[in-house]
Amino acid sequence: MSTVASPAAKPIVDEPPPQPQRWGAAELARLTTMVNQPSLFYWKGPQTTALIEEFRKLYPFKHVFPCSSGTAALHIAVAALHLRPGDEVIVPPITDMGSVIGILYQQCVPVFADLDPRTYNLDPAAVRRAITSKTRAIMAVHLAGNPADLTALSAIAKEHNLILIEDCAQSWGAKHRGTPVGLVGDFGCYSLNDFKHIACGDGGIVATNSETYGPGLSKWGDKSYDRVNGGREVEELAPNYRISEPQSAVAAAQLTKLPDIVTRRHRAGSLLTSLLEGTPGLLLPTVASGDTHSYWFYMLRLELARFSIPRAEIAAALNAEGVPCGAGYIPRPVYQYPVFQKHNFFGGAWPVRDSGLTKMDYRAVSCPVSEAILQDCLTMRITEAMTDGYIEKVARAFTTVTKRLAK
Repeated sequence: MSTVASPAAKPIVDEPPPQPQRWGAAELARLTTMVNQPSLFYWKGPQTTALIEEFRKLYPFKHVFPCSSGTAALHIAVAALHLRPGDEVIVPPITDMGSVIGILYQQCVPVFADLDPRTYNLDPAAVRRAITSKTRAIMAVHLAGNPADLTALSAIAKEHNLILIEDCAQSWGAKHRGTPVGLVGDFGCYSLNDFKHIACGDGGIVATNSETYGPGLSKWGDKSYDRVNGGREVEELAPNYRISEPQSAVAAAQLTKLPDIVTRRHRAGSLLTSLLEGTPGLLLPTVASGDTHSYWFYMLRLELARFSIPRAEIAAALNAEGVPCGAGYIPRPVYQYPVFQKHNFFGGAWPVRDSGLTKMDYRAVSCPVSEAILQDCLTMRITEAMTDGYIEKVARAFTTVTKRLAK
């Protein structure tokens, strides 16, 4: 019997994935107002001011800096720490390159710690093992919208006098024990990239309640110019990561929709997990008690030993039944990317290693749990437009296919 449903057969999921209308009247109204402004510069601009106000309604930070991307937000947070060349920042191996770019540009060293096998977030025990005398910060990435164990990571950070940076690019609306992610650590960093829960094409926000880092936060994304007190006599090297008024106009409108978007995504993802609970061969994502997963996407793992065919064919069979899923996520852990394996960070060199400030050799790094996750996971997009009926069809397709393909 073919492992893929017959082309003549009606797929179990007999409708295309529902797509939300992402932009509309709210965004258009702000953009229409914007084009009548005398300036589109971000500082004190009405759209950027509105963006900050809308953001604070959901995330009550004292210091907020909208910027050009989530990558920029993370770079600004790292730069604000005044780290020295060779200092280390602990990061997860399954993440976007944007999580580590700022660390490398500041001449610091990403140190990869392994993950929890079911939440896909940093394993606190692995973080402890990764701490050295050079460790200065931990970067927690809330993968797919599932909150990392911020209680444990915060305790570790305080114990070792480390800064905790939260990468919330994929986790708009997620909560750890009732607190929005980003507000537990020292910095919260968010992405407004086109593919995130809310978006303005590209953009980001970095925020903190720290009185140590907050007052000068804007300098790190604006060439070290002092927009508060005035003056362009630069004291430190900083990039230009400014947002623009058109981006801010769209993002401000998007933020008003976030609670509804997250409520719908959380319902869809949680329903899928409940319907698939106990299905042989499937390892479902674990969400800690009291946490809210905002489901940027849905990731589960396969017990491949239970199946008669490889993962790619299982994914193909699911797609034939109308389930829009992919075999895997990123191709390999970040430390296995060619740029890390060749230490090719600056013109074929890595100054901090070449000068003896670190002995890190990414060719020798291994995070077995992360590697296993990427070998057996499936991912599926979740949107706020997905109804209970649609999710029920997806669940039925999963259970039907896995039963058919089991050994």
